Amino acid sequence: MELKFDNLTKEFGNFTAVDHLNLTMTKGVYGLLGVNGAGKTTLMRMLCTLLKPTEGRITCDGKDIFEMDGEYRKVLGYLPQDFGFYPEFTVKDYLLYISTLKGIPPAAARKRVKDMILKVGLSKAANKKMKKLSGGMKRRVGIAQAMLNNPKILVLDEPTAGLDPNERIRFRNLISELSEERLVLLSTHIVSDIEYIANEIWLMKDGKLMHKGRAEELIHSMEENVWECFVEKDLVSSFVKRYKISNMKSEMGGVTLRIISQEKPFENAVQAEPTLEDVFLYYFGEKAGDGNGAV
Repeated sequence: MELKFDNLTKEFGNFTAVDHLNLTMTKGVYGLLGVNGAGKTTLMRMLCTLLKPTEGRITCDGKDIFEMDGEYRKVLGYLPQDFGFYPEFTVKDYLLYISTLKGIPPAAARKRVKDMILKVGLSKAANKKMKKLSGGMKRRVGIAQAMLNNPKILVLDEPTAGLDPNERIRFRNLISELSEERLVLLSTHIVSDIEYIANEIWLMKDGKLMHKGRAEELIHSMEENVWECFVEKDLVSSFVKRYKISNMKSEMGGVTLRIISQEKPFENAVQAEPTLEDVFLYYFGEKAGDGNGAV
């Protein structure tokens, strides 16, 4: 299975949401990382045939996905940021209803729903009404509905939004397990969602691809750009205006700053081990003096 974006572009009037992307995906997890408004959702909606490109195309094993039509959607599973559900339906009834919409025969649907409820850890909540579920449980139902047709391609848009840390970890483990046999594209603005499970990470800003690679490759690219230094408290504001600050720690007599900079920011600054969060700040963060940004 190969998905390919060829010069993919989407414009809304004078606004370019996705700007001439050229990317190829095969089996595994691809993490699409960027701030809100980067174009992630527009890209995913095109991938799910909900929006047509203004220019370029998306191909699946060499075939245009819009020309494939139903043949493509048979291998596609999609979890949008906000998926619709009937609050009075139980989890089981909701999934059976979605199975009908996906054209899954009744006998196969009953088995598949039972299997997916077990897979996402909702056996005890199978007969609970959707309106009674926690946010984490609803996201698990969302994964289950996306997986009902056993898709080869799984598209997840901000799947952990609003989840607590335990649910986020559970969700990451589930996605990692599901990715063994399929292609998964997961968009997020939360670094930890993809740091340990993505085979490749794409950094997207203003509709453009800024950088891509494995997590360790992206981190390695920052090795000479992360510094730590101890400064007096009355100097902190000037550093905040001049640099991207990823962390501040108040200590006796001053503050230890973690700074993203290509040049040594202070005489006593020492280079620090970079993290993926440093990479995110380098590409997407702003100094406090830039526009409305604050770090």
